[in-house]
Amino acid sequence: MSASFATLGRHWKQLVGVMLAVQGICLLVMALLAGIAVAAVYDHIEPVFDRPYGEEPSAEDLTPLLVAGITLFVFLCAVGLLGMAVLTALCPAVLREAVMGRPTTFRAMWRTALRRTPAVLGALALTGLIAGAPVFAALVVWIPLMIASAAGGDPSPGIVLLLPALMLLAAPVSIWLATRLGLAPAVVVMEEAGPVTALRRSAALVKGEWWRIFGITLVGSMIGMSIAYMIQMPFQLIGMFGMIPLMAEGGEGTGPSAGMIVALVLGFLFVLIGSGVSQMFQIAYTQLFSNLLYVDQRIRREDLASAILAELAAETPGTGPTATPTAPAAPTDGQADGQG
Repeated sequence: MSASFATLGRHWKQLVGVMLAVQGICLLVMALLAGIAVAAVYDHIEPVFDRPYGEEPSAEDLTPLLVAGITLFVFLCAVGLLGMAVLTALCPAVLREAVMGRPTTFRAMWRTALRRTPAVLGALALTGLIAGAPVFAALVVWIPLMIASAAGGDPSPGIVLLLPALMLLAAPVSIWLATRLGLAPAVVVMEEAGPVTALRRSAALVKGEWWRIFGITLVGSMIGMSIAYMIQMPFQLIGMFGMIPLMAEGGEGTGPSAGMIVALVLGFLFVLIGSGVSQMFQIAYTQLFSNLLYVDQRIRREDLASAILAELAAETPGTGPTATPTAPAAPTDGQADGQG
């Protein structure tokens, strides 16, 4: 765990720089998508939200808003997932240079993260589909039974309680699969592997040490969330105190004053900054923590330390400090399964 903080301390400038760039681009794209959606249905907003009391909005006005809202939600989720994939590719890229003892630069890390983003996105999507399959199967079984039971009146209590029982069976399987495949993003970047190969490599590296990796991952995640919450707390408190004048003047029945507007803007900015800083720390820490587990497993199973020393000894003097070489070659799936 201390290695994660050490890596953050040495390479925080590159991590923060790329994270800010990714978050800034994502926010701009999301704002643009929201603006396009609002402009597309602007004529239908007032008839739906500003109708006389007791009058229902017409379907001609309500349908476009629902379609625009659902479409916007899908696009925002896609942009968020893409940004998360870039950040997930960034941390292994930084760690690879740290393991090799080389300095990093913003430009090199940005190029490496963008280059491996499609493969990382594929690995994340496959992991989510595979790990989420047991929960999805439980819902597929329960929803038709619930609909059939509710069609004749009140649903049966047994059918209602069936969902928690199914989730109790499905959740452990999903957790087992997620832990088994959790090293795939690191494999994608560190070994220049494809999504399917990365999933197989992750399963091979975790094989035989699932409980150890699950326990360390759980503790690391709890530490990351706790520190992220402590980072966010002061910003939220300052933001809330900044909004006190707004709440105090709100009961006087007058319009908003300049002080109220300033307090509202400052309070919102502090909350937004705190949320962004805590989110960046949590993403960087948890990803570095997971990637260090990958390095640890390769050292234990495949003598990665000797391979790194051999690669460093074989490098030519002209190799630049910002190069991003491929990690030492990994054994085949059969060799990996036969070790450890």
